[in-house]
Amino acid sequence: MRFSDSIVALSSGKLPAGVAVVRLSGPQVRFALETISGSVPLSHTAHLRKLKQSDGTVIDTSLVVFFEGPASFTGEDVAEFQVHGGRAVVAALLKRLTTIDGIRHAEPGEFTRRAFLNGKVDLIETEALADLINAETEAQRRFAVLSASGAQSKLYEDWRKRLIHARAMIEAEIDFADEDDVPGSVSASVWADMHKLSSEIGEHVKGFHAGEILREGFDVVILGAPNAGKSSLFNALAKRDVAIVSDEAGTTRDLLEVALDLGGLRVRLTDTAGLREQAGKVETIGIGRARERANEADLLIVLEDMTGPITSLEVPASVPVLRVGTKADLIEAAPKDGERRYDLAVSTVSGLGLAGLLDELGRLANEAAGTTGELLPSRLRHVELLEASRSFIDHAAGQSDAFQELRAEDLRLAGDRLGRIVGTAGVEDLLDVIFSQFCIGK
Repeated sequence: MRFSDSIVALSSGKLPAGVAVVRLSGPQVRFALETISGSVPLSHTAHLRKLKQSDGTVIDTSLVVFFEGPASFTGEDVAEFQVHGGRAVVAALLKRLTTIDGIRHAEPGEFTRRAFLNGKVDLIETEALADLINAETEAQRRFAVLSASGAQSKLYEDWRKRLIHARAMIEAEIDFADEDDVPGSVSASVWADMHKLSSEIGEHVKGFHAGEILREGFDVVILGAPNAGKSSLFNALAKRDVAIVSDEAGTTRDLLEVALDLGGLRVRLTDTAGLREQAGKVETIGIGRARERANEADLLIVLEDMTGPITSLEVPASVPVLRVGTKADLIEAAPKDGERRYDLAVSTVSGLGLAGLLDELGRLANEAAGTTGELLPSRLRHVELLEASRSFIDHAAGQSDAFQELRAEDLRLAGDRLGRIVGTAGVEDLLDVIFSQFCIGK
């Protein structure tokens, strides 16, 4: 990847479209503008120009916007061409631009990578931009916008500054203990603050699962015996025929998943194989997968056919359960049994109880996600580094009989781990992984 090159790509959506935006960034931007549109427009203003081939024929009439670096997304000179969104138009423009020396097609995430390397965004803001592009629900959008605003980066940077200050005080005590302007002992206040910082980081890390729910979705798994109505309920909630519904037991043998948008939160709903002891080889594999998936869920919907015999299913004790009785439209014909206890009763034939079930799923998802305006860790990478930082802080604070030099080194390592989250230290090995998640043009 050569950053001395200029890069170009389609930055708008799938073609054909009403308008397509082609983005160009790098040292050849001014020359390219002069070559195909006649001159370099005034920065940050839109100009209507004819874009021309080398023989003078017109590619298209376009709105051209020039962003003079460093006041641009990438920090370099940037041009954006708003052309008609036909495939032939975009292909001709890209071909014309890449025939100019020093201009090549961009790789995935390369515009954002240049923005990071030029100090326009940090790693947390970069990851938030990827989340914003991929956001499907209102909660995902709000969470991504909060992270992209820099608030999360500021929190980690403030923590890192406290660590730097603590190190400075400890090292001052070591190096200048005999000087009059250095307090006789700063240890008490420094280590009190480090204990407090460790506690703050610990509380922050506890919010990771809520952040996962906001980003990835609230994970709901449907369990039940064969013919309990799992696939019928799954299709009814998805509002389309996703799963095969049959009177024959064991028709669902693999995991089926759909995503619902409930009150702005993404809810991942998974249909599973019916749980029973006597099953064929393939169905047994499906039952095993159902049990594994249940252990990872945020909520289990355990179904029971209210017109049939009582079933006893073994479910993970650590996962919340919503017990739902099915076939409520036939309940008058069902045997009365005082042992039956359900949180909700539904019928996929009449629709009875389905709206209430969706409302309850939305309520439980919102409860698990917590406050969407709260600063939460948004990546497992962040959590691992936060926990590593906290471990170094705790080690330093807990070794009161150790040399101060060793305790100061622990604080340095703790600050280094926080720096890795925002990208101010030791992240070179992560860059390819992070930016490969972006689409070309971003």
